[in-house]
Amino acid sequence: ENFLQKTSAPFSTDSYDAFISPNTLNLSSFTKLMKKLQEIHPEASRDKIVDALLEVRRNNKGILSGLSINSIAERTSLIL
Repeated sequence: ENFLQKTSAPFSTDSYDAFISPNTLNLSSFTKLMKKLQEIHPEASRDKIVDALLEVRRNNKGILSGLSINSIAERTSLIL
C-alpha cells in the first residue's frame, strides 16, 4: 500500500493527455497506455507493445516523464 501511495501521480485519470509521474510510468498510467495501444494495434502482442515502449524510452534519453500519454502512444505506434 505504501509503495502505491508513493508512486501515484497527481493527474486526472479521465484524460489521455495526463502527464506521467516524474519518476516513471505508474501502474494506472501504464495500464491506460497499454489499453490504448492494444486498441490501436490489436495485432500486436503485449510483449511487442512493451518492447516498443522501451524503445520510445531509450529514444527519449531513457525517460518518459514529461511526455503525455498521447505523445507516448503516438511514438510507440510509429515503432509498431
